[in-house]
Amino acid sequence: MQLKTVSTRRTLGVIILAGCVLSVAFYSQSWRKSLAQSGSAFPAEDTATLLGGEHAEFGLPVRITIPKIKVDAAVEYVGLTEGGAMDVPKSPDNVAWYELGPRPGEKGSAVIAGHFGWKNGIPAVFDDVYKLRKGDKLYLEDEKGAITEFVVRELRTYDENENASSVFGSSDGKAHLNLITCEGIWNKTEKSYSKRLVIFTDKISDEVI
Repeated sequence: MQLKTVSTRRTLGVIILAGCVLSVAFYSQSWRKSLAQSGSAFPAEDTATLLGGEHAEFGLPVRITIPKIKVDAAVEYVGLTEGGAMDVPKSPDNVAWYELGPRPGEKGSAVIAGHFGWKNGIPAVFDDVYKLRKGDKLYLEDEKGAITEFVVRELRTYDENENASSVFGSSDGKAHLNLITCEGIWNKTEKSYSKRLVIFTDKISDEVI
């Protein structure tokens, strides 16, 4: 699958946090407004990544492992829904990488979403992601067999109207991987949880095995 590119202006107008199990998009007008006012969804270094400046070094992600919570999952690729949300994985067992942003390991903030609280009590890939703590490690394997290692920096919960632009962008010139899932109270009418949990991680090393 080829990495898609979109104009910065369009990205500013439509990017929002991932929806969850059987849900409509987690749609925050205030966050979209804050992104539009920020001037850039991705810093200049991330824009270069979108244009393929670093893709010779990093392949497409194919698998994520998180030993502490026994996650070993395949990676799907998603973009934006018609409503302007980051799409979600089709399977409760898989995660989804936001392919309009950096690849894991590249400078900037790569983003991966996973389901929580799947229907009928079926286990979902990120059911236990809230158990992660600062210093815990996770690993991304790419199509070339390279393993990139990340370490958890912090966990943060976002409310519906909270500015979450930092989830998709960074300005420190380093490589990050941010995991998104659901949290809070299930809304039966909107078929969505009330909050989003984001696990911010930083790249610490990579190796080929």
